[in-house]
Amino acid sequence: MAGSISFRPARSGETAALTELCIRSKAHWGYDERFMESSREALTVKPARVESGDVIVAEFQGQPAGVAAIAPDGDGFEIDLFFVDPAAMGRGVGRRLFEAVIALAKRRGIGALTILSDPNAVSFYEKMGARPIGRAPSDAIPGRTLPLLEVDIASTNASIRS
Repeated sequence: MAGSISFRPARSGETAALTELCIRSKAHWGYDERFMESSREALTVKPARVESGDVIVAEFQGQPAGVAAIAPDGDGFEIDLFFVDPAAMGRGVGRRLFEAVIALAKRRGIGALTILSDPNAVSFYEKMGARPIGRAPSDAIPGRTLPLLEVDIASTNASIRS
């Protein structure tokens, strides 16, 4: 991607645009309309999440190119959102966004993050240093299970930029 990618906290007025980015990203994998409609709630970026300060936007040429978030999950934390706009895929945005998530987790004192991954994204997360730890129920589709991964913040392969 020619030009620089910058990162910033999500803003309250852009939740609809970030939700649409998440939907475009998920749809990129060829899911049908029914699946996408069932997934809409899980893909929605809610204002309360943005206000937490744990939602990061990757920006390229003044436009959101990716969005990610961390959130509490039981006794630990998870990567709750991680989506790259299809137009930005394959250009380093995902890697840089992952590094920004790891840096945020480090600043928050978080030791590990779990990732409930789309099957199409597992290889990306593994390249970033996550390891498979099992399967877990989908938060969008009843009866569907998804790969569950974990990334140890201290030993991640990602070169961290603050």
